[in-house]
Amino acid sequence: MGDKSQLTAMAFAARYRPWPVLTAIAVATAGVHAVSVGVGYGLGLALPTAWIALAGGCAFLGFAVWTLRPEGEEPEETAGSRVGRSVLVGVATTFFLSELGDKTMLASLTLAATDNPVAVWGGAAAGMIAADGLAILIGYHLGRRLPQRTIRLAAAALFAVFGVALLIRAVTALV
Repeated sequence: MGDKSQLTAMAFAARYRPWPVLTAIAVATAGVHAVSVGVGYGLGLALPTAWIALAGGCAFLGFAVWTLRPEGEEPEETAGSRVGRSVLVGVATTFFLSELGDKTMLASLTLAATDNPVAVWGGAAAGMIAADGLAILIGYHLGRRLPQRTIRLAAAALFAVFGVALLIRAVTALV
């Protein structure tokens, strides 16, 4: 607990219903680990993480701004609604970009180069989903007890910090 994935999961779960957040995280996690296992098994090469970090940093800064929107401007999310789908897409995109080039992805990439790729993919994805599921549970309960303004400001600050950190990582790798 405590890395950017879990903190992001908590922030999203404090603002949105937990099931769409968990679904989006599961899809993104399965996808990112499929990429890492595929690269590790098939090519044995790493992804160009500087450009991915740059895209991830921009996405996190975008989510920081998005999170600051006042409550009245955001319609209630319902299953199958346009807002519910945008939450799924937004959370999945954020997680996919933030995990590309992360230590977990690089570890699964390395393991897949020498071990059973299906087992590596399954274990990496299940571990990430379990850790993020716990973070969602915590974020959901915090979201019910804390004022929405406090949650919105804290979530925006977390997204901004991660966005700036990713941008710094990208710029230093590109220079």
